Amino acid sequence: MSSKASSGLPLVAGIGMAVIWGFSFLFTKDTLDHTFPLQLLGFRFGAAALLLTILKLTGIVRINLKGKPTASLLILALVQPGLYFIGETWGVKWTSASEAGMVIALVPVSIATMAAIFLKEKLNAKQILMIAASVLGVVLIVSSQGKLEFGEHLWGIMALLMAVLAAGVYSILARHSSTRFTPLEMTFIMMWVGTVIFNVLGVGQSVVEGSFSTYLSPLAVTSVVWAILYLGVLSSVLAFFLSNYMFAKLPVSRTAPILNLITVVSVFSGVVFRREPFGWIQALGITLIVLGVWGTNAFGRGSLPPTEARFEVSS
Repeated sequence: MSSKASSGLPLVAGIGMAVIWGFSFLFTKDTLDHTFPLQLLGFRFGAAALLLTILKLTGIVRINLKGKPTASLLILALVQPGLYFIGETWGVKWTSASEAGMVIALVPVSIATMAAIFLKEKLNAKQILMIAASVLGVVLIVSSQGKLEFGEHLWGIMALLMAVLAAGVYSILARHSSTRFTPLEMTFIMMWVGTVIFNVLGVGQSVVEGSFSTYLSPLAVTSVVWAILYLGVLSSVLAFFLSNYMFAKLPVSRTAPILNLITVVSVFSGVVFRREPFGWIQALGITLIVLGVWGTNAFGRGSLPPTEARFEVSS
């Protein structure tokens, strides 16, 4: 196979991954019209965990956890999918699909910053400048909604920033676990932990609100079922395989721009399909965020590409 062809397939895989994750914010937003966040997360991770279990039992994928310290992954799973998806899902609920995509684009910046703080991987002056540009982009997006008041929108931005922070923490914790588990094994455990955590919390909320008998009722809505399949099967499983293939075959310098495509797709889907507002301030904000993410990667020293852990924390 020629080098051109061998690099073409990973590129197609990366674009497919970006499109799937980019549209995931739209599906999340639409499904939240019929579910509450913990319920949606429980359904989503349940679908992903069930699919991975079927793939494991049929021998399509190899997951061998025998003799491995799976308990050590519990803290990791509390951060991701726990904190990360709580922040992302509530953030999408309280903001818009396009804004969520813009803010979540800060994940690679968070990973690089965490690596600098906890792993002593130094940031150079250009990277610091790019991080500042990304932060300014978020400030512009928030300010575009008017006064900086502690209303639902600002809480949504803060929830998204919590997800971004959780992604950074996850990247540090995952370094240690990756020496004993394969990425697929880690994902398998994380999907099942997410299934248990979110469904237990979701059922608990239903009991408190007196709506336990209707917990599964959203699954009678066809659009909800399709959205759950999209988020659980395509976004949480298929996109994972596509991203893994891309990261294994392409140099870091070529993966960073593909990851930025996720933000572009999320903004496009929100503006086109939900008619979400998009003016010059939002355009400037997303430009600064994408520029900051690209610059943080491009001006790095190569010790740890911030993109390396991105596939584990995306939608």
